[in-house]
Amino acid sequence: MKKIKREDRVLILSGNYKGIEGVVVKIFSKKNKAIVRGINIVKRHTKPTLRKPKGGILEKEAPIHLSNLKKIK
Repeated sequence: MKKIKREDRVLILSGNYKGIEGVVVKIFSKKNKAIVRGINIVKRHTKPTLRKPKGGILEKEAPIHLSNLKKIK
């Protein structure tokens, strides 16, 4: 099995995004998960803070388990 690293191109093997290619942004090695740019977008409801004075509904990428990713060239 090839190690998946940051900036690698990967293919999604299962789930709602099956068959889509993307680039790895971040790896969580202890949890065996990775964040892929533009894939697995979820909505988070946030309260207003100093950084985000309006708060509201934000879209962000959620991690995907490494077993659902395949490294491609």
